[in-house]
Amino acid sequence: MSGQLDYEINKELGECYLFMGDLDKAEEYYGKAMTNNGVHPDPYLGLATIAVQRGRLDEAMVLYRKASTIEADDRSLSGMALIEMERGETAEAFTHFKGALARNPENLVALFGLVRLAHADDRLEEVLPYLQDYLAVDPIKHEVRFTLAGCLVNLGRHAEAGNELDQILLQDPANAAARELAEELKRVAA
Repeated sequence: MSGQLDYEINKELGECYLFMGDLDKAEEYYGKAMTNNGVHPDPYLGLATIAVQRGRLDEAMVLYRKASTIEADDRSLSGMALIEMERGETAEAFTHFKGALARNPENLVALFGLVRLAHADDRLEEVLPYLQDYLAVDPIKHEVRFTLAGCLVNLGRHAEAGNELDQILLQDPANAAARELAEELKRVAA
């Protein structure tokens, strides 16, 4: 078999075993995939996931960084950001989440991680464009629109928040969370 075919088979087996929860087998096949072809980040990302699940964050960070040097994609940057967030390195995490979203505006892990950090660090204004970018791609993702509305409420921009909630309620009139927040905004405005 060719090196590329060996790589694909071993990577797929690693992914399958990881999905099934057999971390030892997944680690074995991701390791084989790395030796078959060192030009793809996927085995490193898989091994980083295993390291995280085993609580080895330092090892996971090394693997995410290695994956990022091969191809800086949203997955490696999000992985680094999650570890940095866990360690309290919020500035670094914020930067990596933003980098992940610049590469893939639909990365919900990065988006909601960024929102969480923005709430904690009083940087909500900075996340609005990322929420809006996501909604430009998937305008009916109510969870993202509701998050945008919540950020706008926290920024005191109630009319804009109300518009976002109206969008949700037009498509999903039974959305209890959107209805409740919209009613609360009306009481505040009265």
